[in-house]
Amino acid sequence: MKRFIAIVLSAVSALAVSTLAIAQTKEVTIGYQDMVVPYRVAQEAKELEKATGYKINWKQFGGGGEVIKAMASGAVQIGEIGSAGIAAAVSRGEPLEVFWILDDIGSAEALVVKKNSGIKTVADLKGKKIAMPFNSTTHFHMMVALEQAKINPADVQILNMRPPEVRAAWQRGDIDATFIWDPVLAEAKKDGTVILTSGKISADTGKATFDGYVVNRDWAKANKDFMVKFVKVLAAADDNYRKNKAKYGKDSAEAKAIAKWSGAKQEDVADSMALYAFPTAQEQATKWLGGGKDSIAAKALAATADFQLSQKQIEKKLPDYSTAVNPSYVQEAMK
Repeated sequence: MKRFIAIVLSAVSALAVSTLAIAQTKEVTIGYQDMVVPYRVAQEAKELEKATGYKINWKQFGGGGEVIKAMASGAVQIGEIGSAGIAAAVSRGEPLEVFWILDDIGSAEALVVKKNSGIKTVADLKGKKIAMPFNSTTHFHMMVALEQAKINPADVQILNMRPPEVRAAWQRGDIDATFIWDPVLAEAKKDGTVILTSGKISADTGKATFDGYVVNRDWAKANKDFMVKFVKVLAAADDNYRKNKAKYGKDSAEAKAIAKWSGAKQEDVADSMALYAFPTAQEQATKWLGGGKDSIAAKALAATADFQLSQKQIEKKLPDYSTAVNPSYVQEAMK
């Protein structure tokens, strides 16, 4: 999943120069995180490099905020970011657009509590310590869950930690609960109990969360052919997983590749991926990205921005979040 916001704005002129220079050299830097998704197999096989002829510089980041900061500086042109990070970035004026949904988070992010903690419902979190990355998709859904349970957030000790810090705090017994994603979630489940998932929150409230690929808008326009080919590679990787899930077992080359790029344990890959939904290219073109204001992505970003505005994480909302969603590359790839 997944997913922090630490926006650092850069000079627009410097970003434009950097973007143009990279576009002319057929080279791109792509920021990725620890999401356990089918595309990792294509990364390992260098499918994007083969399809486009571009030199791809893969750079791993610990959270969405770091990706956004790198994109704002011009150092990264394409990045994996959770919907909370995307909403905050575009609300603050970053020239980014979502062009592919990596995953519909569903049950892949969950609120897990220590066994024997006595916590059985969200209401039981009063006075307890719960950790997650602030301004992430899980932070958003945690606040939604507290609101649904009529719990004042001030009555819960909510701690801001990146996934590696959450893992360490969980192992030390410093926290009672965490709302997190794999690979940390898989480890926490071994001595913890899931009491709520993002999928359940989305179903109950209509406030969906997702992980997406975003691109600098100007870079994408200057590299349209690359963008279309990238989408084709992404769609093929997801399609291969949907049709051949049995091939992603713990001893498979696929699981090994996904573990290598995500940091997940190889034996946990199949179970982790089963928690996500991976929208097809058709679903992305017509429902997730296509549809203007009514697209799933645009509505999810708007709902997230409402939360961020209420938390004073952003100063204002955009009137229309479909301006940050671009279905054209998927639609072109399907022709």
